[in-house]
Amino acid sequence: MTFAPRIRRLTLTNFRNYRAASLSVERDLVALAGPNGAGKTNLLEALSFLAPGRGLRRATLDEVAFNEGDGSWAVAAEVEGTLGLVTLGTGIVAPADEDAVLSRECRIDCEPVGSAAAFADHLRIVWLVPAMDGLFLGPASERRRFLDRLVLAVQPDHGARVAALERALRSRNRLLEGYSPDLHWLDATEHETAELAVAVAAARAETVRRLAAATRGRRDDPFPSAEVSLDGWMEAMVLARPAIEVEDRYRAALRDYRTRDAAAGRTLDGPHLTDLVVRYAPKGIPAREASTGEQKALLITLVLAHASLVAEMTGIAPVMLLDEVLAHLDPERRAALFAALAALGAQVWMTAADPALFAVLGPAADRFAVASGRIARSPA
Repeated sequence: MTFAPRIRRLTLTNFRNYRAASLSVERDLVALAGPNGAGKTNLLEALSFLAPGRGLRRATLDEVAFNEGDGSWAVAAEVEGTLGLVTLGTGIVAPADEDAVLSRECRIDCEPVGSAAAFADHLRIVWLVPAMDGLFLGPASERRRFLDRLVLAVQPDHGARVAALERALRSRNRLLEGYSPDLHWLDATEHETAELAVAVAAARAETVRRLAAATRGRRDDPFPSAEVSLDGWMEAMVLARPAIEVEDRYRAALRDYRTRDAAAGRTLDGPHLTDLVVRYAPKGIPAREASTGEQKALLITLVLAHASLVAEMTGIAPVMLLDEVLAHLDPERRAALFAALAALGAQVWMTAADPALFAVLGPAADRFAVASGRIARSPA
């Protein structure tokens, strides 16, 4: 059984261009309209901070604070979730001095929790934003980040494992920089690196395996079918062999290639170099060779399939954040998107500069006009 949480009220304090703002929501579709720069995306970004990670812009904690504030900010949402109505909140307190290390606080019903990963018991969030439009043309690092966001939606601890792997790799690289590194310490670091690497690779591989199955066979759909895979030996091996065997192989590779990696100044093998490979199935071509419109449709395919996958794997249909998506779709694909969202049964928050794009929704949507950091309810 799948449950679809609803955000019933969102409150912002000193967040981006909002000194103080709130809105109450009754329906499954939330339409935010207003001119560029009014703060529509900021509202979606605030919601994205209720998921593990750094939000949909990957902003630092100080970047999202209101310019004329004291450096503190807060986001709170009343969520009708699997365990009833709860309030999820996150933010930072005003730093004591300029050199203070900012620390993000997270609370559930005013009680502190370790991180935003704890929110996953009540809410899952998936988003599609314009910054993702260049996914297929950009570097592999951008596709890995996109992939890790997909994994994070079903495994909230994945982000912590990825961060730990990056720290372990940096530690190994620093040890290799030395003229005569401590071999016992290097062995221990590589042991930890291999364990983390296999855990990260396994989570990615399983998510992509499921995503590949969900994105095949859509040739009659306005959003095309896709062929999705990972370019990395560890991800291929971990689905077929015991994790300990993969760890041993990677640990041996790290040991054998110490001289090479020391000369390069970085570790040249591992899941930190894996690439997400996507092909536009109707034409049998790499996604990067598809037209701009085809790439946009393909990206929507991936996000819709991922949302369905989150619901299937967690039992929680994710709240979806769609930033300026409708303007890039023709009427047929726009109607198909609304139909797909309705089938998913999730709450959806959408933005558009042109409110006419929401006209087809009629009374099914809560509509809000956004202007210069102010929010007002609009008639249907």
